[in-house]
Amino acid sequence: MRAECDRDRSAPARLAVLFAAILITLLGTGLLNSAFAHAQDETYVVATDTTFAPFEFQDEQGNFVGIDMDLLRDIGKDQGFAVDIKPLGFDAALQAVQANQVDGVIAGMSITDERKKVFDFSDPYFESGVQMAVLETDNDVKGYEDLRGQRVAVKNGTEGATFAESIKAEYGFETVYFADSSSMYDEVKTGNSVAVFDDYPVLAYGITQGNGLKTVTPKEQGASYGFAVNKGQNAELLAKFNAGLKNLKESGRYQEVLDTYLGEEAVAADNSFFGLLKGTFPLLMEGLKMTVILTIISIACALVLGVIFGLMRVSRSIWLRAIGTTFVDIFRGTPLLVQAFFIYFGIPAALGFEMSAFTAGIITLSLNAGAYMTEIVRGGILSVDKGQMEASRSLGVGYLPTMRKVILPQAIRTMIPSYINQFVITLKDTSILSVIGIAELTQTGRIIIARNFQSFQMWLIIGIIYFIVIMALTKLSDRLEKRINK
Repeated sequence: MRAECDRDRSAPARLAVLFAAILITLLGTGLLNSAFAHAQDETYVVATDTTFAPFEFQDEQGNFVGIDMDLLRDIGKDQGFAVDIKPLGFDAALQAVQANQVDGVIAGMSITDERKKVFDFSDPYFESGVQMAVLETDNDVKGYEDLRGQRVAVKNGTEGATFAESIKAEYGFETVYFADSSSMYDEVKTGNSVAVFDDYPVLAYGITQGNGLKTVTPKEQGASYGFAVNKGQNAELLAKFNAGLKNLKESGRYQEVLDTYLGEEAVAADNSFFGLLKGTFPLLMEGLKMTVILTIISIACALVLGVIFGLMRVSRSIWLRAIGTTFVDIFRGTPLLVQAFFIYFGIPAALGFEMSAFTAGIITLSLNAGAYMTEIVRGGILSVDKGQMEASRSLGVGYLPTMRKVILPQAIRTMIPSYINQFVITLKDTSILSVIGIAELTQTGRIIIARNFQSFQMWLIIGIIYFIVIMALTKLSDRLEKRINK
């Protein structure tokens, strides 16, 4: 009996070792990648937003372009260093700098006294300003006095938001916050808000791209934009940026970059449905490829986790059952978004190492899906009549051979539909990983929308792609289930 109990405990242990090896490989890959990046003497990892045109966005070929991107690359050429751009989104970019996941951040970031307490800034590279815009067909709102009792859209962490907050008590309007400019503009186009406050170059670029708005107020004085590094870190990079910026201004290259995105050259592209589909299809397929890769690797790891902790959940050992229950409760009881932030920003900052966004994404999805797979495995095992185990054991067959040859084959038939369903759920959950900068399908769509502001048509295209993929998986699941049942 003691030997059988030992075997009962050793099965999950062996599977745990297997999964630990997978995790160590993923972590090691992330650490090696980051170490390799820093081994290149003059290569700096810089975080950015990529949804803040014309300062940073992705063109039709998938290149990161914009005022910030062009200036940074030109400064790098002038000063003899290369840059590795990490598109994380504004909030995540700031957290990445603070966690020392990247060397610096350039994202149309205003230099403020509060931010100076956390970051070291370069010399200003752009003098901004704020304007108010309304729907181009709106002839009622002509100034701040017309906002009384109305809602106004602003973007998190921008000068537009700061200015709106400073005058809203005087003019009696309510502010509502969004993560990107395109969402703000859509808020006004749907009629839920009557106006938007945004940085004037962003508004000007959006209007040329057909965002459906018009400006109705003069430019208000705004703050200066600066390149930032973590407080007390990367002083050499900051000095190179300042020196390169000075040289660009003296050579005239600085003004050329501004004219490219704020002058007459910034013209609208073909924004019809089929024009968008044709122009964005290669990028969307790259995003879909990343979504599928994340899903397949994560669901494979989740299956291993599900078997490990599923066996623990039905084990005769109270300690193994407690471990399995704790795992399930933690990862089913916390939001996936919180798990992604904790694994990508929290753990590396606490332990003092770097982790790639891809590695963090795989670990996040694997652990989250693994908790649900644990319950699927447990349910499948419990669905098999107890008499099957008793009959096998009465014939002298050990616990593990019985589980492997008698119980699990029957349980798998029950688990197949739930397993495919979890595969679909995990595929959709990959969209949450956009918050840590992984360019899966949803994030790719957000990046494209930041360039052309055609949110309705782009989300329709992305929705169709998701629908086709998920329906294909569903049909595959149905055929697989019928084949197994035969």
